[in-house]
Amino acid sequence: MTFLEKCINESIDIWEECLNGDFLKGLANGTLPEECFKGYIVEDSLYLREYSRVFAWGILKADTMEEIRNYHSMLSFVNEGENSTRLYYLKRYGLMDKEVQKLPLRAENEAYTKTMIKAAKEGGVAECMMATLPCMLSYRWLFKELLKRNPQVKETVYSKFVEDYEGEQYSKICDEWIAFTEQICQTLSAEDQASCLAIFKACSKHELRFWEMSARPRKDI
Repeated sequence: MTFLEKCINESIDIWEECLNGDFLKGLANGTLPEECFKGYIVEDSLYLREYSRVFAWGILKADTMEEIRNYHSMLSFVNEGENSTRLYYLKRYGLMDKEVQKLPLRAENEAYTKTMIKAAKEGGVAECMMATLPCMLSYRWLFKELLKRNPQVKETVYSKFVEDYEGEQYSKICDEWIAFTEQICQTLSAEDQASCLAIFKACSKHELRFWEMSARPRKDI
């Protein structure tokens, strides 16, 4: 078992809890109120802004041009690759991204992003990856499982969202991030491995809190 496989193995129960929560269960069977999904898209827009900052810290902490290129490609993917569907749903709900960006983060989102940025500021390249990967990898696992268990989701308004994260392009990006992370983690000391494992699990728990938050609609949009 690789180090990252160990991280995932220790968080998979948390990811399963996310999948069985009210938001994703409702999304899977088409009963999730669109007001909740609208709030999720707004919150995700704010989250991705802070998520991008972690990759900026990764660039600052990088020791080689290869590491810089990897973090730059990840930042580009977040800012461009994930934007299309997010902007599609913002438009559906009559929202403009520049106006959404003025809104405050809800408490669960703020706690999550602060945890990620703290890990990136205080750690090195490995810690930056541990902070970002639970989001990236849990989404691949969640939506592959969701579609496998609930193929009828393709008939709902949420199909575009699900298919983005279940698709081959997203999976390919995940595999590239995994390979990069395994490379930078292979020489970690036992102490650093324990620290990185704790960051990964903490951020997985924040993912759960984020989904739980999203089952309650925002009141300011």
